Amino acid sequence: MKQISLAIVSICIAFAGFGQSKYDHREAFHPFFYPNFGTEYRSASGEPGPKYWQNKADYKIEATLDPAEHTVKGKVALHYTNNSPDALRFLWLQLDQNIYRKDSRASATTTALGGRWANGEFTDGYGIKAVKIEQDGKTTDAQYEVIDTRMQVWLPAAVKATGGSVKVIIEYGFTIPEYGTDRMGRLKQKDGWIYEVAQWFPRACVYDDINGWNVNPYLGAGEFYLEYGTIDYSITAPSNMIVVGSGGLQNAQDCFTAEQIKRWGEAMNSDKTVVIRSADEVGKASSRPGNPFTTWKFKCENTRDVAWAASTAFIMDAARINLPSGKKAMAVSVYPKESASKKDANDWRRSTEYTKASIEFYSKYLFEFPYPVATNVAGIVGGMEYPGIVFCSAGATEAGLFGVTDHEFGHGWFPMIVGSNERKFAWMDEGFNTFINILSSEAFNNGEYKEVPSVSGMANYVFGDKMDGMLNGADVVQQQNLGVAAYFKPGMMLYVLRNEVLGAERFDRALKEYVRRWAFKHPTPWDFFHTIENVAGEDLNWFWRGWALNTWKFDVAVKEVKPLKSNGKSGTMITIQLLEKMPMPVTVKVVDVNGETQLIKLPVEVWQRGDTWNIAVETKADVKEVVVDPEKRLPDMNFSNNIWNKQ
Repeated sequence: MKQISLAIVSICIAFAGFGQSKYDHREAFHPFFYPNFGTEYRSASGEPGPKYWQNKADYKIEATLDPAEHTVKGKVALHYTNNSPDALRFLWLQLDQNIYRKDSRASATTTALGGRWANGEFTDGYGIKAVKIEQDGKTTDAQYEVIDTRMQVWLPAAVKATGGSVKVIIEYGFTIPEYGTDRMGRLKQKDGWIYEVAQWFPRACVYDDINGWNVNPYLGAGEFYLEYGTIDYSITAPSNMIVVGSGGLQNAQDCFTAEQIKRWGEAMNSDKTVVIRSADEVGKASSRPGNPFTTWKFKCENTRDVAWAASTAFIMDAARINLPSGKKAMAVSVYPKESASKKDANDWRRSTEYTKASIEFYSKYLFEFPYPVATNVAGIVGGMEYPGIVFCSAGATEAGLFGVTDHEFGHGWFPMIVGSNERKFAWMDEGFNTFINILSSEAFNNGEYKEVPSVSGMANYVFGDKMDGMLNGADVVQQQNLGVAAYFKPGMMLYVLRNEVLGAERFDRALKEYVRRWAFKHPTPWDFFHTIENVAGEDLNWFWRGWALNTWKFDVAVKEVKPLKSNGKSGTMITIQLLEKMPMPVTVKVVDVNGETQLIKLPVEVWQRGDTWNIAVETKADVKEVVVDPEKRLPDMNFSNNIWNKQ
């Protein structure tokens, strides 16, 4: 989903004096946190259990794009493997194009104010022409029912548990909306339409050990939850169009000219961007094969989805991606002339540079990029991610283009590799991605677009009284709050966990292990919590309870500073107090009148017995100043009461 910048002007309101503390140490450190214990499917350590299972969805798709009618017609064969311990008498499929119908639930529940997920126009959604079942050597017409964005297909016989399979064949078609809820659509440019096509074939709903069938309707804000498998697909389009898609192109010799294939070979050996089809070549017949139509054949393995784009207007360039194992992949960008018009070339002509840098960074930090190509497409979509391909605004430039490119490719790890349930837990992909984007921006080109969040400065915005919590589903969160609940707050949560609680080394090791464990699998929030705790070696129930499960706030104050004499030695007693419900470890700076400074780091356990803590500090002279969290690294709602100065 589209990136939302962390550079927000903070609104800080200071409150003088002290009120009654809201902190309850028994609640914050309550021993019962996890809703259940480990099972044979999901270990209490956060790993997949010894009998963990998930079903498999392989697809073979043949589709045709008709630019005259803006339509896609296709035939999909879903080969579904049931690895669950349950026999399945029916399958549920997602029909996401039905969101664009005037009578859809999404249309009915769109707010009067509109927004990113409102339909500017309507289509007829999926036109289902035929549904057939191949099972036990027989082909039959299916009994099925379409319910908004879901289809239930009843089977002639139950698919056997632990390895049974069935094939569902569907013939369908739909009209590509001009603006498809910022997930897909088409953009008219001088040299032709740009089509960004996603949610373009019926896809199997996930059947898991948590909910059974996951059949949440597609309403717009909530994204996707999908099974993994291999997807072979072909797109037939007029030959004057260039098509790009998830996975690897299997028949480049049919789709490009000899000169373009030569340039592609040069790009495969270049860390600098190589132009495959130049702006001057757009619109020239010599830059495309001579046949009326071309069929582009793609294959994407171990994937939860595929998407594609097509246009007569595409400029195309590429460069080599260097992966940690020594393998190579390709960074590719396609964009129209309008996106390459800045005089300093600080526009889409740098897209491949940004793509390459993002994929290389995340591959090293988390897990190696598993697909042969990473493609960035300029079009109407502001920012949306799919395996191996992303859609970014054609009008983006400079820091905006880097930011959206980096964010959408960051989604290659969350949720494309780590397949969490986006419909229910948007923070597990958007928030995780927001966090890793901070590290990536620091690393890119010596920090050219570095953007470090102001944790303290954003506190009153992120923890405001009207803000939704992280565990609310995306479709439940108020539209104006989604940027905080799904992006900023979980991103800040991980940032603070890394920098203030665990330290970079412990945190990075735990996060990398989480990705390794759950690559191409379906983790829950509890699997994440368990993994971080077990790998880092820290009980973090108090942390998750404050940040994720509740909408608690953090406010620490200096309550009292007074002289202390003990065993003939002079010193100072400093009393600090928690005024809100969230505990955190804190750092206290003590400065005496001679300028000597002490930094005292207090673990979170000082709050286990109550809302106040006394600190006995050995000092050689009178204390002049006390500051809690002097570097403003914590989300304190009222920093003014963190400071005590001698009168």
